Amino acid sequence: MTDWVTRRWSFIGASRRSSCRPIYPLPLTPHGSPMTDTKNHSSGGVTGSPEGRVFQPASFAELAEAVELAFDYRGDVTVSLKSGESLSGYLFNRQVNGSDSYLEVFPSDSSQARHIRYDQIAAIALTGEDTATGKSWETWIAKKDSERRAEVQRVTADTQTRGNL
Repeated sequence: MTDWVTRRWSFIGASRRSSCRPIYPLPLTPHGSPMTDTKNHSSGGVTGSPEGRVFQPASFAELAEAVELAFDYRGDVTVSLKSGESLSGYLFNRQVNGSDSYLEVFPSDSSQARHIRYDQIAAIALTGEDTATGKSWETWIAKKDSERRAEVQRVTADTQTRGNL
């Protein structure tokens, strides 16, 4: 029996074993291994969520990694600047281009996007609620299955009260 991924790949004319390259290169840790979003999670917050993590990068590579994690985060971030200013909001864009690298944030208290150069950043914290935590496919399926079973029970009880069953 084939799984849905195999069927999907077969449908579009490819196989799961075909060589595919990602559209963008995966970010790497300082040790050269691919970066994941499951390491070094804080003990606070929801298990499996990077919520609550604080990054105080010591190098450009660490800052780039922290920005990538913040960009992939599904909640608000707080960017602390070297000037002492702190900006909280949604990180929606970043561009890594050597000394011209920057990120863009929609601040929580303003409708204007802020453009922040990497060399101005002192720390990045994942402070907002991770809105997608616990909303995996399996959780969704279990919820829908439970709703369907409840509906079946409701319809059965209603049918029995009418005397049709």
